[in-house]
Amino acid sequence: MHVKKQFVALVVMAFAGLLMTGRLSAQNSASQIHFIDYQRSIPKIGEMLRRKEDTLMKQFREKGLAWPARYVYIRSFKYDSQLEVWIKNTKEERYRLFKTYKICALAGTLGPKRLAGDYQVPEGFYYINEFNPRSEYHLSLGLNYPNASDRILSDSLAPGKDIYIHGSCVTTGCIPITDGQIEELYILAAHAKDMGEDFIPVHIFPVNFNNAKSVDYLNKYLQTFSEYTPFARSMRSAFYYFEKYREVPFVMVNGRGEYVTEEVSPNEAQVKIPNVEPVVVATPVVRKTPAPPRPVRVNPIPEDKLARSVDHLPVYPGGNEAFQDFLNKLGKEEVKDLDAGQTKAFIMVEYVIDEGGKPVYAKVIRGGNDGLNTKIEDAFLGMPHWSPAAHSGVHVPIRLKQTVMIGIN
Repeated sequence: MHVKKQFVALVVMAFAGLLMTGRLSAQNSASQIHFIDYQRSIPKIGEMLRRKEDTLMKQFREKGLAWPARYVYIRSFKYDSQLEVWIKNTKEERYRLFKTYKICALAGTLGPKRLAGDYQVPEGFYYINEFNPRSEYHLSLGLNYPNASDRILSDSLAPGKDIYIHGSCVTTGCIPITDGQIEELYILAAHAKDMGEDFIPVHIFPVNFNNAKSVDYLNKYLQTFSEYTPFARSMRSAFYYFEKYREVPFVMVNGRGEYVTEEVSPNEAQVKIPNVEPVVVATPVVRKTPAPPRPVRVNPIPEDKLARSVDHLPVYPGGNEAFQDFLNKLGKEEVKDLDAGQTKAFIMVEYVIDEGGKPVYAKVIRGGNDGLNTKIEDAFLGMPHWSPAAHSGVHVPIRLKQTVMIGIN
């Protein structure tokens, strides 16, 4: 692979984490030779392996794949709520898709994570650095966030931490899948690690760049947040490198914390990211007359009564498409309440659906203005009853987060 020379300046920091992990890996290599045996010795994992391994082996045989996979590569797409699992057994092989999982809950919006508590799922290039069989979210696989790029570009004091792929379908910045899916992924990753793949790559993209509708949404997002364009372009190049070669791209970090990859462009013109450049507008922002003080709203359900894990999430009447229609309609209706001179905004709402499916609490936690946020909260509180969440066959209340795009699509 050839990377343009002007982009190959690396900072020592980019390799510090990798080198440190490498030293630790060498020190512990003896114990890692039989990593899968160690996992079997944990009662919860041993039972899971006995229950799931034969099914996975059958699925591999049906797809003509050799069991177990020596190399695992994970791609996640935030906007599309998908997680792909790719596998191969030799370095010379091209990766083959084993399975695509549905990410069952999402926090935040497009863009990388830059601050603790911002509810953002990271975007970028990571690897699995932890197997946690005792996770409160059933099982979890930890990611090396913050990585070399994040340590340069994120908040220096509080960049955030503890990012996992886990079960239980609940998130405030992680990647949740179902319990059955995390069991499969945990087993695949454990076998790969046992056979020597110490750094199982996990690449988190803003969108699936092969999905024209998703890229269209990204393009609209970039019109408002043009500073995100270079980052999105580097993610796109890495995505299409894998699409072209079916090999994990080599990624570096330059002195500015930017990802550097070989530039690979899509063949389809309709999914091209526009060359949006930041524009400084000299026109002063004129705000509307301040709205009356907002009423104080308190979540009526105590924190310890809210479900932290569920078997299935609540469902809006008519399903996800109907919920998206509600969000789109709300986004168009509330354009009138944007500040003067503003045409678009991304609002994050936290809301609670009780055990009967009733929306009982809504609060805007990012974006907007007082008048707009009150309208958004009222709209969420006025939603019809949902099919409630359930855990172990019992309906439970749950807190969710949702981003609403205000503007004309």
